[in-house]
Amino acid sequence: MNSSIKDLLQREAQAVLNIPVTDGYEKAVNLIVEQVHEKGGKLVTSGMGKAGQIAMNIATTFCSTGIPSVFLHPSEAQHGDLGILQKNDLLLLISNSGKTREIVELTELAARLNPELKKIVITGNPDSPLAEAADICLATGHPDEVCLLGMTPTTSTTVMTVIGDILVVETMRKTGFTIEEYSKRHHGGYLGERSRALSK
Repeated sequence: MNSSIKDLLQREAQAVLNIPVTDGYEKAVNLIVEQVHEKGGKLVTSGMGKAGQIAMNIATTFCSTGIPSVFLHPSEAQHGDLGILQKNDLLLLISNSGKTREIVELTELAARLNPELKKIVITGNPDSPLAEAADICLATGHPDEVCLLGMTPTTSTTVMTVIGDILVVETMRKTGFTIEEYSKRHHGGYLGERSRALSK
């Protein structure tokens, strides 16, 4: 069993190392800083299923690091929640296949509401309809899932999470986000206590 676990760890780690590094990351960070930090918009993330859970996590992480962000459920968007979108907002959409119906439809509905709305896409399929609709596409490298059936989102969600972490950390670097600012946004728990101690 230990050898099986080590093999899984190796495959997941290799998938992370194989994420394509392009100038798309710099462009995405600059766009987030421009639209949210400078122009006062917000980052709106979305995804369906497991990808949606990753999108929600990315939104909450951005919130705690000075970039107002909210998760928009793609199905609920079709029933009025699309109204969350405002001037200077920015979409961050996640879909492994790049063909997820609800996400593709969300891009169309959002464009109808605001044709100037910019879109960053994280996908395993850079030739997909979603990637083609994106202003910036960040490819995951489309790793094979470690799931024994090759179906359950496992490795794909790992690399999506890492890409989100890269965007958060590089945005923090670009905005000069400080521990003092972090402590104002994260009051509770161990991290709140530690950040206040470090900011004194």
